Amino acid sequence: MTTYKGIQGTAVQNAAGTLSGVSNGQVWYDSTNANFKYQYLNTTSAWSTGGNLNTGRDGAGGAGIQTASLFYGGGVSPNRQTEAYNGSSWTEVADLNAARKKISGNGFGTQTAAIACGGEVVSYSALSETWNGSSWAEGNNMNQAREQMGAVSGSITAGLVFGGQGPPPAMQTVTELYNGTCWAEVADLNTGRYLLTGSGTTTAGLAFGGDTDPGIKALTELYNGTCWAEVGDLNTARRQLTGFGLATASLAVGGSNPGVTAVTEQYNGTSWAEVADLATARAALGSGKNGTTDSGIVFGGTSNTTATEEWNSGVPIGAWSTGGNINTSRSSLGGSPAGTQNAALASGGQVPPAGAITELYNGSSWTEVADMNTARYDVGSAGTSTSNLVFGGESDPTGRVGLTESWNGTSWSEVANLNETKQLVSGTGASNTSALAIGGYSPAGAKNSTEVWNGSAWTEVANLNQARAYPGTTGITTAALAFGGWLDPGDSANTEVWNGSSWTEVNNLNSAGRAIKGIGIYTAALAVGRDGNSPKGIVEQWDGTSWTEVADLSTARASGATSGSSTAGLYFAGSVPPNTTATEEWSLPSNVVKTITTS
Repeated sequence: MTTYKGIQGTAVQNAAGTLSGVSNGQVWYDSTNANFKYQYLNTTSAWSTGGNLNTGRDGAGGAGIQTASLFYGGGVSPNRQTEAYNGSSWTEVADLNAARKKISGNGFGTQTAAIACGGEVVSYSALSETWNGSSWAEGNNMNQAREQMGAVSGSITAGLVFGGQGPPPAMQTVTELYNGTCWAEVADLNTGRYLLTGSGTTTAGLAFGGDTDPGIKALTELYNGTCWAEVGDLNTARRQLTGFGLATASLAVGGSNPGVTAVTEQYNGTSWAEVADLATARAALGSGKNGTTDSGIVFGGTSNTTATEEWNSGVPIGAWSTGGNINTSRSSLGGSPAGTQNAALASGGQVPPAGAITELYNGSSWTEVADMNTARYDVGSAGTSTSNLVFGGESDPTGRVGLTESWNGTSWSEVANLNETKQLVSGTGASNTSALAIGGYSPAGAKNSTEVWNGSAWTEVANLNQARAYPGTTGITTAALAFGGWLDPGDSANTEVWNGSSWTEVNNLNSAGRAIKGIGIYTAALAVGRDGNSPKGIVEQWDGTSWTEVADLSTARASGATSGSSTAGLYFAGSVPPNTTATEEWSLPSNVVKTITTS
């Protein structure tokens, strides 16, 4: 190993862990882990948020792929619960026959044909159950009772499990092959260990990570159908990890050493390289074992989290990608500013005429749900897909309205009106009980008014410094951002920050415009689309101090609606013109730290 002293020169800095203020491409020496590292901007692969589990738990089994996964067992106490994933949400299905925990990296098959074997029932178990898509049935048991072993991706007719913890000798080397009916012992691992994981097939499988108690391992072994051989180690030794893919193209995800980690590494058939971290660091997590390095999924883990994350390679990051089209094209509609990329609400809008249609987004498609009570457009909105508020706007033939409606996840109900009747009002806030109504337009012209909603009534608070209609807005009732808008006449680039009691002017947008929509919070936001003389696809990113132009929308437009955050956002519908059904998803690039292997 080349020493730090030998190559330091004047360019390489020393740091205990990650170098503070590091620039992309800069190399430094990590004195804590005795290796060299560098940082790069990830623009090709990343984890994104999927639908949460119904019951968070660790040490469970997993099977399937990103859009069709299975999660079973696990937890603090042995658990029988099974959940199935459809690409956006989890549904409880038939339970295991035997409650068990500490399944860990074990499990293989598909959402409709899986095997659950081993784990802890009362103590180490050899029990094997087969899933047929609707129920579990007990099959032939393994030869060796054990828990916390590894498994390849496999199928119900060809599976491989290895290692684990069992009766003495506790650190198992035993490998067993499943042929669809029974288990047979084959060649042992070279190093006995538990809390490991695996990927690949019965003739080309990987076993990686684990614990020899003591001694957390980075060791990787390759099975060729006959025997195991040591190959390139992980960069980060860890146990309680998960993995998916092939022997020539695999991912190692999460784990602990000793604390939980978010580290993800990709194997190319020869060596491991660090790629984008999980959003939620965790160990003892499950995965769709038949996933690939292009498309995968992980779920659950410590501390009994419900979080699900989806892995995507080769997708646009730092750019907009196409989502499922909304069913009804429209503009000037309400959205779900505090929602997510995979759970959004679209309400009302100009169809034309004024519409009351409400649609719900699940990450891939829109579904019509209960209409609003009053059709209208040019509305303000706040909240999520299950707790939403729509206020103000214009209704045909009534004209401007101060009406407020509250969404509870199922239906709309009328609640207290705004103090001021106005259209082209903007809104932000966390739920149907906490929202801001900002700016707008009345017969008197552009408005500077601000109103706060407490769940039962609107209260007028401090005015904007600049009166305007249809500004972009982000944030919550105590910390918000307002930017751009229509000045009657002319368009604004002005940006103001709300601190819960007053507005302060800060740095302007780079491009003035009206009908801008915001995504994010007051310190990290996107200003998306705008209208001046014509709709534009301009997008700017706010870092808490200033605006920077980033990738444009694929479809230039204004008066759409938003959901999500500045790192995983959604922009849908709007006026091109004419009105469009287009939905676009935003993923922010992230910095990735990689370890350099030297010799």
